[in-house]
Amino acid sequence: MEGTLFRGRRERRLGENVAVRLEGLTKRFGEATAVAGVSLEIRDGEFFSLLGPSGCGKTTLLRMIAGFEEPDSGRILIGGKDMVGVPPYRRPVNTVFQNYALFPHMTVAGNIAFGLRMKRMPKPEIEQRIAWALELINLPGYENRRTDQLSGGQRQRVALARALVNEPEVLLLDEPLSALDLKLRQELRVELMNLQERLGITFIFVTHDQEEALVMSDRIAVMNRGQVEQIGATEEVYEWPRTPFVARFIGDSNLIPATATEPRRVHTSLGEFVLDEEDALTLGQKVLLSIRPEKIRLFRDRPNLPNAFRAKVDDIIYTGSENQYRLLAGDTCLMCDTLNQDIQEPGHEEFAYDEEVWVVLPPEKLVVIENSEAKNA
Repeated sequence: MEGTLFRGRRERRLGENVAVRLEGLTKRFGEATAVAGVSLEIRDGEFFSLLGPSGCGKTTLLRMIAGFEEPDSGRILIGGKDMVGVPPYRRPVNTVFQNYALFPHMTVAGNIAFGLRMKRMPKPEIEQRIAWALELINLPGYENRRTDQLSGGQRQRVALARALVNEPEVLLLDEPLSALDLKLRQELRVELMNLQERLGITFIFVTHDQEEALVMSDRIAVMNRGQVEQIGATEEVYEWPRTPFVARFIGDSNLIPATATEPRRVHTSLGEFVLDEEDALTLGQKVLLSIRPEKIRLFRDRPNLPNAFRAKVDDIIYTGSENQYRLLAGDTCLMCDTLNQDIQEPGHEEFAYDEEVWVVLPPEKLVVIENSEAKNA
């Protein structure tokens, strides 16, 4: 793994040391396997997300790191020390929960100071840390408020402050934004990113929201049925999915079964397609071609471009910023997204219901995925 990762246009340099290492971690509940042999490394100062649908094992994995669940096998190392068998309160981590888990009978200051008092920290230092935490979460002057007098976003900030004042090596966040409305969630994403970057603490963030993971993370581990399907930087996981599940779960993707007729040419139900120069297949190899809806191009007149074929506009979904076209080509359905814009450019025209269009799948935008579905058939 490289020390430099890119998130948008910002260059982030991570620590050289591994903050958390999981080795062959497995957890069963009766006959059901929640986590199946997961191994991964998370670097110091990294914003790392565990992403997947409900029941994929991501929260169970987080709870094992926190110490709330013990693995059936495998090791959890935090700062190089094995944590299996170590109770939660002795681990150098703190957890922010989805439901805030604040004490309703305490003030904001009381909630923030709870862990510090349990450690028998001197009162002047506790007061100093409370003031620091309130400034950190943009709630100075709220120390005497009751938690039931706060909004959902403010309560989530208090829960975050309560975890951070204990100066954990690793902060665990279990879907902390999912209970908030969309606008507030988007605002807190940015605040959480900036906060993590300022403090330099390793964040492990659990979410089922693909956009949330893409916006906030340095790297993402996509989980499915208790296993990690792919780990990588956000751009890598989105642009180059390695499995059909990742292609479908991260954003939207069109998956087209194909059979190689030459190293860089395949046969599909839509016609013969050429692939990018980096792809090289063996004769007869069965694969899936993945292409994101926004990377498909539409034309009224036949373009002088490879991988062009005819299709009919079957449906149009207007989202405000985009037109989403449902295209039918024979028995194959494809989704194409185009931005709404005043200046019309080739490949970005607006089209009507039932209109016949030319569809182009640019070779450099096609991602070749092993067709495990055909392999297992």
